[in-house]
Amino acid sequence: MDSFLFASTLYLLAACVAVPLAVRLGLGSVLGYLTAGIMIAPLEGLVGSETQNLQHFAEFGVVMMLFIIGLELEPRALWDMRHRLIGLGGLQVSLTTGLILAAAMALGVPWHGATAIGLIFALSSTAIVLQTLNEKSLMGTNGGRSAFSVLLTQDIAVIPMLALVPLLVWPGLSNRAAATDAHQDTDHGAASDVMHMLEGLPGWGVTLITLAAIVLIIVGGHYMTRPIFRYIHRARLREMYTAVSLLFVVGVAALMVLVGLSPALGAFLAGVVLANSEFRHELAADIEPFKGLLLGLFFITVGAGINFETLLSAPFVILGLTLGMMAIKASVLFVLAILFKIKGRDRMLFTLGLAQAGEFGFVLTSFTVQQNVLPTEMSETLLLVIALSMLLTPLLFIAYDKLQHRFLEQSESVPHDDIDDQQPIIIAGIGRFGQVVNRLLQSSGFQTTVLDHDLPLIQLMRRFGFKGYFGDPTRPEMLHAAGLAEAKVLVVALDDPKAAVKIVAFARKERPDLIIIARARDRVHVFELYKAGADKIVREMFDSSLRAGRYVLEGMGLTEHDAHEQEVAFFRMDRHAMSDLADLWDPNIPVSENEAYLERAKALNRDLEVELLAKLTKPQAVDAAE
Repeated sequence: MDSFLFASTLYLLAACVAVPLAVRLGLGSVLGYLTAGIMIAPLEGLVGSETQNLQHFAEFGVVMMLFIIGLELEPRALWDMRHRLIGLGGLQVSLTTGLILAAAMALGVPWHGATAIGLIFALSSTAIVLQTLNEKSLMGTNGGRSAFSVLLTQDIAVIPMLALVPLLVWPGLSNRAAATDAHQDTDHGAASDVMHMLEGLPGWGVTLITLAAIVLIIVGGHYMTRPIFRYIHRARLREMYTAVSLLFVVGVAALMVLVGLSPALGAFLAGVVLANSEFRHELAADIEPFKGLLLGLFFITVGAGINFETLLSAPFVILGLTLGMMAIKASVLFVLAILFKIKGRDRMLFTLGLAQAGEFGFVLTSFTVQQNVLPTEMSETLLLVIALSMLLTPLLFIAYDKLQHRFLEQSESVPHDDIDDQQPIIIAGIGRFGQVVNRLLQSSGFQTTVLDHDLPLIQLMRRFGFKGYFGDPTRPEMLHAAGLAEAKVLVVALDDPKAAVKIVAFARKERPDLIIIARARDRVHVFELYKAGADKIVREMFDSSLRAGRYVLEGMGLTEHDAHEQEVAFFRMDRHAMSDLADLWDPNIPVSENEAYLERAKALNRDLEVELLAKLTKPQAVDAAE
């Protein structure tokens, strides 16, 4: 019952139960993994010490995650982030440390321990924040990029923190033996081993070793990966690519540990070096499955490591400490967001996303106990506060989602623009699709009236010299104010499929003679727009996909003319098929269960294949009338 395999079975079973349920409820996978760990906690007597052993192993998921992020960043992009790394990240670490230090001293902790506590709580959770940002597709936002800059600065800051901790010895405190046990139980890295390995070396020697390791990563990543992958390619074994990818990441992490640097930071640096390599996609594809599994396992062990006996012994005190720490961090982050001009929803994301403590806090806490900086009893409370703050983080992201919707509602409550110019063409929606249509029309000498309910997008459009009006195009009064009664063409280019159908149905009812051109997301949306009364329907990805397919045909040896003929024939037959299938489509029956629809679709596909093959063997000119 105390075997590694039994413990692993429990972890995987809990994950398979809790994670899909959490995702289905909209809570995110991180909260699901943490909940799975909490489910395992009562079985601690069964799994024994495997929780700690697995946690050391699972932390490697953080290393892999930063390696993959580095692969997506070019060195130029990292250089462009230097102001955020130094300014935003540096101020966050220093200000948070100072305020928590003052709060700890106010609670009676001597300045030695208070400083260590400030350093511990200044760090946020790289694993949870980046995982959630990626899941919610927020990494590309200003708030997501700013949060990533701070997290990267914090990972770098761990190095001087480890050097500073031994200078903060609590006078009269002696818990070396207890610290050794605590270190074995709670250590989340090889920090103490590294400190022992570097003992006895002069400062310049440590510096040279560190620089040599960084140079080795940069030079090796740039010059050695190509011949290694070419050598592996000759074996023609898929698993060898995975083995080399893992070897590269593990080797970089081990090298960083040997010189006293963060393995996650080293993996990130290696990823940046390989960002321009032709093997970047191969590396990312090989590492991604291991990263996801190990990160999930890490979150489970964090949840399982929450000591509920300590929590229940003083619940209000520990919860108060947790919320107080998170409030201090959130206040610092909010002020910095204002200073660095992070606005609106990005400010909320930045503030709420980084308000927790992180996994490196476990490392510093165990190291402070070992170095007689904090007593063992206090460290147990700190570990519990760190774990609870990590548990609350997914809830903060849910709160961000709620606040974001409220922000959108407030923006919609802003008074709509008065439309003082009516043109024969109305464009509802000025996203990527609508922008191209609008530019083509205006460049051809036609004037348009543009409506959109996204105020920042309208303001950005105006800065580029294009006129547009803020308002909800689904509201009848807005369409009438835009000139619906006299317009010749209405272009519906909204992202929201339901809103697009609503506009088309209203416009067709008001103006049976109006030409309505609508953007569709997929086939079902085409059928909905067709029944609503649209004249021309354009699937947003269809034309670009046809164009790509024509290029593939040319690459396979067809002449440009023949490839074009195949493209035209495919377009003509697909358009005929869509109108044919629209009559069989039933909004009350899923397409996969509509037997008449499925049979007709199969027949049309066979007809399409026969005609295209016939055109290849007997090329014919497409009738101009078609």
